[in-house]
Amino acid sequence: MLENPRQPERRLLGLGGPAVSPVGLGTNSFGSRMPDEAVAEVVNTALDLGVNVFDTADIYGKGESERLLGRALRERRDEALIATKFGMRRAGEDPDQHRGTPAYIRASAEASLGRLGVEVIDIYQMHQADPDTPIAESLGALHELVEAGKVRWIGCSNFPAWRVVEANWTARSLGLTAFVSAQDEYSLLERDAERDLLPALEHLGMRLLPYFPLARGLLTGKYKRGEPAPPGTRASQNSAMLDDPTKFDKLEALQQFAQSRGLQLLQLAFGALLSRPQVGSVIAGATRPQQVVDNVAAAAWIPSEADWQELDRITAGER
Repeated sequence: MLENPRQPERRLLGLGGPAVSPVGLGTNSFGSRMPDEAVAEVVNTALDLGVNVFDTADIYGKGESERLLGRALRERRDEALIATKFGMRRAGEDPDQHRGTPAYIRASAEASLGRLGVEVIDIYQMHQADPDTPIAESLGALHELVEAGKVRWIGCSNFPAWRVVEANWTARSLGLTAFVSAQDEYSLLERDAERDLLPALEHLGMRLLPYFPLARGLLTGKYKRGEPAPPGTRASQNSAMLDDPTKFDKLEALQQFAQSRGLQLLQLAFGALLSRPQVGSVIAGATRPQQVVDNVAAAAWIPSEADWQELDRITAGER
């Protein structure tokens, strides 16, 4: 354990939601892009630094992410909020499967509880909307899980703003448990969420859990214009990420902005998002303990109004 770590602030994740750390640990790499034996050290480092949000999904590592996370948290379960997701196609699953039906939701929850080795999922999130199942049916099943003590809070992910509003209205009209959070892509290079989603969340009393806060790694500073991606990075598997010159125009301007203020890009990326009142916890992946340390430290920067005016100028067109 780290000695005398400085505990971060806590933010409420929506109306009636839990108190969450500004930075959460994303576990997409568990069971796939990092050694299994490295998971416990990453998780314990996060806990020692006051991180309490651990985000996973039943599709990450074909279920191994949940299994490894549950094992790593076993001795410190009461310090963590486990957020997992269902609703995206799992390996070998029928592509025409309706993933928002009550039967599917109940089976998915039981499977996740088993892999995690826990009695309750803290935040159970619908990974994407099921257009073929009425949202009332999905919310009804999730409400039953809450009533049964198998889930504490529920959230959605990758829902357009209108579906988030529809789900909230449906839940409140029918007396069902409502979503407290939405998990969607949001970064200084991908600001579409600011158009409709953030205003909707503010109106509904929900909070955002941004994923890809570093724009799939572009805001780490590891990628350079005209140079191949470093081996093992996300872009080395998907070179199209580096094909848009306008992204590099903005990236280089953001680097200059950060340097002029004595900041690292990581601090700029996290601090900017966390200054938005609709943001609950920024979900950031890590495969090494030092990455967790850096992510948590990066949350300390608070941009001024003048900073945001300059950031808006640099990233114009991203909203």
